[in-house]
Parts: sequence; C-alpha cells; structure tokens
Amino acid sequence: MSNIAGKAYAMNVVTPSNPRITWINRLLFMAARGLPSNLMGLLGLSLIHFARWVILTPKDWPDLGQGKENLQNDYMLFCSNFNGTWDQYIDAFSDGIPSGLDLFWYSATKYPKSIPITPFKDYITFNQINTDYYYSATPGSAQRDIKTNLLIYDHVLQLTELQAKSTPEEFAAAYHKASFAMQIGLGDPGFGPVASLDTERADVNREKYVAASQAKFASQRDHAARKSTEEKPDA
Repeated sequence: MSNIAGKAYAMNVVTPSNPRITWINRLLFMAARGLPSNLMGLLGLSLIHFARWVILTPKDWPDLGQGKENLQNDYMLFCSNFNGTWDQYIDAFSDGIPSGLDLFWYSATKYPKSIPITPFKDYITFNQINTDYYYSATPGSAQRDIKTNLLIYDHVLQLTELQAKSTPEEFAAAYHKASFAMQIGLGDPGFGPVASLDTERADVNREKYVAASQAKFASQRDHAARKSTEEKPDA
C-alpha cells in the first residue's frame, strides 16, 4: 500500500462537480477561511496532519502528452495526511464537522451527505485515488508525537536557563513542575501497534514476484557469463 508511510496515511479523493454551482463552493471556502471558528471540530482532531480542498476546472488539467482533455465537469480534489486507519479518519471527520463536510462537497455529483456514515464511506472509496509515491520525514512519529516532543524541548531549554540562576530548592520545584507537564510526551516513537496489515500483505504479495525476478536476473547473468567465456579466443 503506497498510501502508507510509517504512522501516516495519504488520502487523495477526486470528485466530479457541477460546473454551474462550483462558484458556491468557492464562496464557502472563502467563508471557512474567514471564519475558522466554524472548523474547530476539524482543527481539534490531533490525528490530522493536513487537509485541503481544491476546485479544478477543465482548463486546469495538465497536458502531459496525452492531448487536451475534453471534460464536461469541474472536479474537487481533496488531499489529506493523517495518523490511524482509514476508517478512524472518516469516522472522526463525520463526527467532527458533518455539516462542514456537506458544505465543502456542496457541488459534488451524487454526494450522499456525511451522515449516515456508510454511504459517505462508499462515496469516498469509489472516488479515492491511490498515492503512487508517499514520503514521510518522520515515519515513526505521529502529529501528536511531534507536538509533545517540541513541548519537551521548550521545557528543557527553560530548565537549562533556570539552573544557572536559581537556588537548588527553586530549581527542584521548577523541575518537578516541568516533569509533570512533560510526561504527556514521554512516549515511544516508532511504528507501535499495527492498525493496518496492508503494508505487510503487500510485501507478501510481492514476494513471489521479487523471487521470480531475481531468479530471471541470475539466469540472464549466468547465460551472459557463459557466452562471454565461449567467445574468448584461445590463447
């Protein structure tokens, strides 16, 4: 599964939109940026790294040699990176900002609404596009790991400065207070409990193909070596 890199999952969803009403979506996006309080249900989800909605018109599609696309619809591109499983993410989105999701996909063709959750998941699954290449700079750390590590770093710097100008008693009190605040970030970076077996299954499925490729390469190498030996002139 190329969608997964360490603890993170990449999601890309492309949905057709009615070009006659996508201008309403643009206004809704402008309103969301101007009134971020309406997105608190989304901003409060610590599993989300990034989420973005983009409206693509027919003229926005690149020509990579295939020729100009003849499209009748606008399209909504949704990109997101998050921690946890696909189901956990969709559930959190639907619970956190159900009305916001319905507004963001207002012009989407055949959008079923975010509640009930099953038709919404079916819609996302049908329109999701797998990520061909996904790189994570911190594969062993989730968003929460990084934030708490920065918290620890700040406290350590403060203790370092305090140590040089405080009495042992003052420093001990500050140290205990900082330790209490930092304990939330004393986790164990790494891959942790497995929430999805997709990566492991992909490795198993590739194993036969990789072994066959290696055997074919070895056979071609040996054949080339024998041919080279046979073609050498006698000394």
